[in-house]
Amino acid sequence: MLTTTSEQIAGYQIVETLGIARGNTIRARHVGTDIVAGLRNLVGGEVSEYTKLMGEAREQAHDRMMEDARRMGADAVVSVRFSTSMIAQGAAEILAYGTAVKLGN
Repeated sequence: MLTTTSEQIAGYQIVETLGIARGNTIRARHVGTDIVAGLRNLVGGEVSEYTKLMGEAREQAHDRMMEDARRMGADAVVSVRFSTSMIAQGAAEILAYGTAVKLGN
């Protein structure tokens, strides 16, 4: 399945709009990660543990969005966006959403 942040896909024509496809996940930090991150704050630099956590969360939300689009019978999802919301202290929701469409040539 094709996904893009743009409103169109080169070489294809959108022939039907099926609706909003969405996928989300909620992830919480781990105490061990917080300790390592706290130490990194002292010396500076990227907190790679959090980078990895957020990357995995975005991938899972994207996969769930694509599965939602497949259930609708879509060929692609256009105008894909990601949103992050704090749910509780130490937990965040990642939401991936876009417009599920049918394509023609």
